[in-house]
Amino acid sequence: MKKYPCVLSIAGSDCSGGAGIQADLKTISALGGYAATAITAITVQNTLGVRAIHPVPPVYVRGQIEAVMEDIRPDAVKIGMINDVEIVEAIASCLRTYRPRFVVFDPVMVSTSGHRLIEEDAISALTRELMPLASLITPNLSEAEVLTEHCISNVDTMKAAASELLKFGCGSVLLKGGHLEGDKMCDVLQTAGEDKPHLFISDKIESKNTHGTGCTLSSAIATFLALGYDMPHTEIRYPDSNNNNRICTSLIRSHLMKATPSPRRHATLGSPHGRVGMLLIICNLCRLFARCACGHTSGANDPSRIPSPQETGSRASASA
Repeated sequence: MKKYPCVLSIAGSDCSGGAGIQADLKTISALGGYAATAITAITVQNTLGVRAIHPVPPVYVRGQIEAVMEDIRPDAVKIGMINDVEIVEAIASCLRTYRPRFVVFDPVMVSTSGHRLIEEDAISALTRELMPLASLITPNLSEAEVLTEHCISNVDTMKAAASELLKFGCGSVLLKGGHLEGDKMCDVLQTAGEDKPHLFISDKIESKNTHGTGCTLSSAIATFLALGYDMPHTEIRYPDSNNNNRICTSLIRSHLMKATPSPRRHATLGSPHGRVGMLLIICNLCRLFARCACGHTSGANDPSRIPSPQETGSRASASA
């Protein structure tokens, strides 16, 4: 009997369905995981912006996490929007008690539309309580600037910031460079104990369909970890013109960006920050991993397909 690894998403609810818990549910399910949730806040939002935030009482956040941990026992945890200090402390307490194998933390502070999503005193609680428990954190440039109190405007300052963020105690930092100026996009992955970062460079795709990209990326990484893929120690051979090595995280990121629909070719939901093209993300990621809930498969000889954990010798949570 096939076993679906569970990924617990601890995040806010987005009633428009493009980000937060809703984006996580779609992503985890599309990639072959079983999605469980603990809702930290109810937001009133759409692609135009966030209108209101109602935090869930910490006792209920804790109760949701405990209910999932005591029964389903997730293989990985993804953490998104956290609004206040008491919720941070409740989540950290649960993580220390149940000790999930993987924790991917997306330190959401400002929405794509520019709305602040976190109270000021909660930021220090994040760095003190949650980051030391995280396997990976995935800040964007704005969030990294808040955390480091430095301006980040190019790849060199991104490298320095990624190394500085490791001082909070997390295992790895994926600093997302989607807001860099210019025609190239660069993400920086710095892992504790490694001298040099991994740089993932690709052409920048101009699109307004960015609502939910960060949520989708972090929940996808959490799902791949739950499925048994290593990050970052298992490097995946990905043939290109420079014969570079790429790893799982870079492929997720690049295909996420390639999946963002062009206004000329696809209908857009929402304005001015449309939802990321979830269906296209699913199809591209299914092509990579040769597994899909909708039946899409790719051949074993497809050069863009990521090898399974069995093929690379990794231990997998899921068995056919």
